[in-house]
Amino acid sequence: MKAHKALKRLAKIEELISDVAERYSSGASHIRHALHEARAVIGRVKEAVSSEAATHPPAKRKKAAAKKAAAPAPAKKKRYFSAAQRDAAAERMRQRWAVKKKAAAKSAGKAK
Repeated sequence: MKAHKALKRLAKIEELISDVAERYSSGASHIRHALHEARAVIGRVKEAVSSEAATHPPAKRKKAAAKKAAAPAPAKKKRYFSAAQRDAAAERMRQRWAVKKKAAAKSAGKAK
């Protein structure tokens, strides 16, 4: 995960923990104390991530450069129906339509 994204998520977590701690009743001090400790831990993690990001700049991707250098694959040849295949498909469609038309006429006749 990139450092910037990790810092954004940690900030959101820290905000949520703070919100829960504020809303919790003052009678449950042990829970509020645990939430305060959790928020402190998140703060330390944020510091560690930000210092790590400062010492290690993001590495350049080698795969992206390799993809640009590689020649594009030849496109597949488009496939076409032959005249006989086109005629056979048209005949099948005519038969389907005839069956559908016959069924519609039959149901219309029963409805009367």
